[in-house]
Amino acid sequence: MPTLKNDRFLRALQGQSVDRTPVWLMRQAGRYLPEYRATRARAGDFLSLCKNPDFACEVTLQPLDRFPLDAAILFSDILTIPDAMGLGLYFEEGEGPRFRKPVSCEADIMSLPVLKVATDLDYVIKAVTTIRHALAGRVPLIGFSGSPWTLACYMVQGGSSKDFRRIKTMLYQTPELLHILLDKLADAVTAYLNAQIMAGAQAVQIFDTWGGVLADGTYQSFSLHYMQKIISNLVREHEGRHVPVILFTKGGGLWLEDMVQSGCDALGLDWTMNLGRARSLVAGRCALQGNMDPSVLYGDAATIRREVARLLAQYGSGAGHVFNLGHGIEQWVDPASAGIFVDAVHELSEPYHSAAA
Repeated sequence: MPTLKNDRFLRALQGQSVDRTPVWLMRQAGRYLPEYRATRARAGDFLSLCKNPDFACEVTLQPLDRFPLDAAILFSDILTIPDAMGLGLYFEEGEGPRFRKPVSCEADIMSLPVLKVATDLDYVIKAVTTIRHALAGRVPLIGFSGSPWTLACYMVQGGSSKDFRRIKTMLYQTPELLHILLDKLADAVTAYLNAQIMAGAQAVQIFDTWGGVLADGTYQSFSLHYMQKIISNLVREHEGRHVPVILFTKGGGLWLEDMVQSGCDALGLDWTMNLGRARSLVAGRCALQGNMDPSVLYGDAATIRREVARLLAQYGSGAGHVFNLGHGIEQWVDPASAGIFVDAVHELSEPYHSAAA
């Protein structure tokens, strides 16, 4: 593989000195970019886009051609694992993901097949390899998966949910059954992420999108426990480098002290958490990623720069920070605003790393 020309992102995740704060965007390849919409139209639909390694590579690189980002993230979907398990993933216009065969009882859980990544998700692994070669050492490539709890939410609910009634009923009525499902998913996520790492992903992120809907205590038992199991079984050294792991629980700011003990290299933060307070809580035990409110990008240039400056000041000087949004960039954002954001992070962060310059 070509030598990595920009390793600022990987260095920051490991608490090493950098010349400026690295930045990337969750969902940086997506509907806010007209070139993405054009490629998706050529592919026919979202799933066809995801399942074609060449198209996935094309859209992964599109934001890098517009903005000086410090990392690329694999273009895929968090629901590839349940789709590969035969649940029949499809997308309803305006409604999001749906499953034709949701998991609703013990028989459904027991009949879930063991994931064979090399065959069941070969298109993702091919995409990782294709993207890594196309990057040619430009920036690192991030692989990812949904967390077991988040995947289970979609699988049991049959799609998105506002109240999570079905999975919370399972949690409180038959917790042992939910644990069996989560354990199966933890094994699948581990195999999936390890395959991405071996194919060329240089860091991985676990998206625990729905962890924040859990109560204190149930979060630790039904979400964090399984992410910790995954992290402990991941390949952590590849191609002569450490492979960092980012754990992102949306709405999980109250549990940072528990999360930092998971073995991750970095914690992703949503926009509700104060960066300075989070830095004090983790006390150098891991890096932090985040955490600007995505809606700030609807503001004008001065507003975007002011918010970037505020968050940089919150974190303070030194290493261990990767700038990002507190969740994915929204489809209605003007790409020019995303460019203002990325440039502001690079420009305004330099004084915080003057000792490394």
